[in-house]
Amino acid sequence: MRQSPPPKTYRVKSFGCQMNVYDGERMAELLAEKGIAPARDGDEADLVVLNTCHIREKAVQKVYSDIGRLVKAGEEAGRTPMIAVAGCVAQAEGEEIMARAPAVSMVVGPQAYHRLPEMIERAAEGERSTDTDMPAIAKFDALPERRRVAPGAFLTVQEGCDKFCTYCVVPYTRGAEISRPFRDLVAEAQRLVEAGAREITLLGQNVNAWSGEDNADRAVGLDGLIRELAKLPELFRIRYTTSHPADVTDGLIAAHGDVEKLMPYLHLPVQSGSDRVLKAMNRSHTAESYLRLLDRFREARPDIALSGDFIVGFPGETDEEFEETLKLVDEVRYAAAFSFKFSARPGTPAATMENQVAPEVMDERLQRLQAALDRHRLSFNQASVGKRCQVLVERRGKLPAQWLGKSPWLQSVHFSGPEAKDTAIGDIVRVMLAEAGPNSLSGRLLQSAHA
Repeated sequence: MRQSPPPKTYRVKSFGCQMNVYDGERMAELLAEKGIAPARDGDEADLVVLNTCHIREKAVQKVYSDIGRLVKAGEEAGRTPMIAVAGCVAQAEGEEIMARAPAVSMVVGPQAYHRLPEMIERAAEGERSTDTDMPAIAKFDALPERRRVAPGAFLTVQEGCDKFCTYCVVPYTRGAEISRPFRDLVAEAQRLVEAGAREITLLGQNVNAWSGEDNADRAVGLDGLIRELAKLPELFRIRYTTSHPADVTDGLIAAHGDVEKLMPYLHLPVQSGSDRVLKAMNRSHTAESYLRLLDRFREARPDIALSGDFIVGFPGETDEEFEETLKLVDEVRYAAAFSFKFSARPGTPAATMENQVAPEVMDERLQRLQAALDRHRLSFNQASVGKRCQVLVERRGKLPAQWLGKSPWLQSVHFSGPEAKDTAIGDIVRVMLAEAGPNSLSGRLLQSAHA
């Protein structure tokens, strides 16, 4: 590999989950700290970081497609950018990437990206390198302070997974469950608020598995952390994702009723409505125990919006078992959900199970499931019409004097008009929800409350 000038500009492209979004933001801050500037819109970057996801097969294919596109564009321009592959694909397939894609200068796993600047220096000297070490806490200690963030910011509190669902690669790419220290999280949340955050979403592969010791050295769970963060005066909203049914505690349920700043929204993946399929997935819950958990959340916070994850076409899933999933969906009436066809990931037990479901059967089931989920999402939005709620303004809309933000139930809300002319990003405004669509609502500004 030839020597090349150190990069002056960068672009980070993140795939997949919100934790990857957080990691992408932190890598960008790390590069900026070293004097590398973000490439301007329309400009080619000297360094491109592909922050990858390994959950689905197509996401892996897209990584190699993007590498090929960058190489082709570089050949046409006479200048190929330095390419770094980060994230979960990097962790799982680091050596294969280096062998298969000679244009890649470095491969860095999700627990080692704090060492990215050193790897860039070596790449400029012509050395290709791979780092898939997993020092999770050391990574956070080495990252720079947050200086400027959006009104809605992410904060990773927990990483890794010990559940070993038979379809999932996360335990192999992110490692064992580990919780960041309580004091570190409170301090980072304070810095996020000082940098402009009005809402913080706590992130983790199993975020409600977080545990630690508070400032009085008492053992606390996620609810204890939420209660502490709620004391920050300029933090107006708290959310968390992604939860696991096995890690739901009485305290967390109670927090939804007790903590005003904890938004009425819960993302709790179920994956299937069939107990046999759930057992084959190595999920620790049944459909009935999952539904009873949701009942308890609704009892604590009656207006809570519910979200879930679903996989169709898991090996051996019958038509009758898929119908059980549809039945569960109709009983819960989700406000939002994510649904996918089963994707066989190498190294997972489900990849080699018998009775793999035909692709065309998975396609048909996914269409039926998504139609049901879309129907309930629209129904939830329509039931919101007439409500008065606070909206966190996140950005300008496409129309003149139009603004977009999020309701407490994580709905996209847009509003406009002369009365909104003094609105600014980061404001908390009071809005009457007037019209509902499948993906957003429109509203009328009632009161502006500058945050």
